[in-house]
Amino acid sequence: MIRNRQVSPVEVVGAALARIERSQPTLNAFITVAAEPAMAAAREAEAAITHGYRLGPLHGVPVAVKDLVPTSGIRTTWGSLIFKDHVPDTDAEVVARLKRAGAIVVGKTTTPEFGQQCLTEAPLFGRTRNAWVADRSSGGSSGGSAVAVAAGLVPIAVATDGSGSTRIPAACNGVVGFKQGLGLVPQEYAQDGFGNISYITPMTRTVYDTALMLEVMAGPDSRDPLSVARGKPNFVTAANAEEPLTSLRVCWRARLGNSAVAREVLSACESALSALAGLGAEITELSAPFENPERVWSVVNGAYRLAQFGHHLQEHREIMCPTFVRQMDRISGCSAAELYDAMFQRTRLYRQVQSWFEACDIVATPTLSRSAVPIDQDFFGPIDIDGEPVENIRAGWYPYTMPFNLTGNPAISLPAGFDSAGLPLAIQLIAPIGADAALLRAAAAFE
Repeated sequence: MIRNRQVSPVEVVGAALARIERSQPTLNAFITVAAEPAMAAAREAEAAITHGYRLGPLHGVPVAVKDLVPTSGIRTTWGSLIFKDHVPDTDAEVVARLKRAGAIVVGKTTTPEFGQQCLTEAPLFGRTRNAWVADRSSGGSSGGSAVAVAAGLVPIAVATDGSGSTRIPAACNGVVGFKQGLGLVPQEYAQDGFGNISYITPMTRTVYDTALMLEVMAGPDSRDPLSVARGKPNFVTAANAEEPLTSLRVCWRARLGNSAVAREVLSACESALSALAGLGAEITELSAPFENPERVWSVVNGAYRLAQFGHHLQEHREIMCPTFVRQMDRISGCSAAELYDAMFQRTRLYRQVQSWFEACDIVATPTLSRSAVPIDQDFFGPIDIDGEPVENIRAGWYPYTMPFNLTGNPAISLPAGFDSAGLPLAIQLIAPIGADAALLRAAAAFE
């Protein structure tokens, strides 16, 4: 519509900013709103159309960026009071690519402190609420990006995913959350370029929009050693494919080491699998033994984050999020032997997951074991599934997402209906490493 002059970038960005302003007191999806630079960029985008300049694929499209991702001239706090006034002088490469494609950054979305929990809340900004039911969590850590997209504040957003941080809030808010394969989208500012388990990701309402964002975001960067050897397929072509899924082998797994799954989640996933079968896919069950990955992820991620942020504890403990502080205190006694044992287990997990794809092309699981938890959910306490308390939130709610941060496989969370409380439910599809485009094709066919 922008390209055809049915609507102008100034109108589109202005409308997005107005929606953000109206929703902020209730949803609280943004830490920083960049109204002035966004409108200035919109006027430049409009002038480019008037003068007939070559336009990028996202020309004039408003985008929100999670506040873990650096943005030049726009405050980047990492959700922390320590950095409440921090303004970077350079963009992350992903942001720079989006801008070159014509996207306009309208603000920074909420994240828990340093992105280290699945509930989007922090002393800096409070809580971000679910886009559908206000007394439920948005999920996290990309809760702000998911809510911004789900509520129609922006059409697309940048998120991150360290253990499910894109897919969890996508599932909670009924949008598409894609975690690409390792190295596909560069993260040139990662401190451990060889052992990173976090990804910069798209958050969108449709699979096509995910593919369009990936067309812009993906590609090698010499500063990220994991990105330099990756090719770049045509994601938009894959998402537009109209062929049936004949011969696609889908293996379903209801649990990944967790003790319980909500009945309504299973019912929604069964309906989704039936839809895939109707498109020609062959559905079988994956029954190989599998241990809950929570302990391995906690050690690998915790040690990484302690090295990255632990020095702040001595000086700033009193103003830091108690949940983050408690996680760092728990990992502080980890020995080098324990860390390497967890890394060895990560390698075994990688090999186990890759073996699944000898018998199938796609693995399907729930994204979460239940719909969005209450907004006051205790991060360290048990969660409730069908009226019964089960494991803690990490082991019991999202064991489905963590493994694929550790292994590097691409995974996507897709809306799969609603529960009786009116909350979104989701199914997750996982593909072999390097099969991102094939995963998007299957996801688009299902959608």
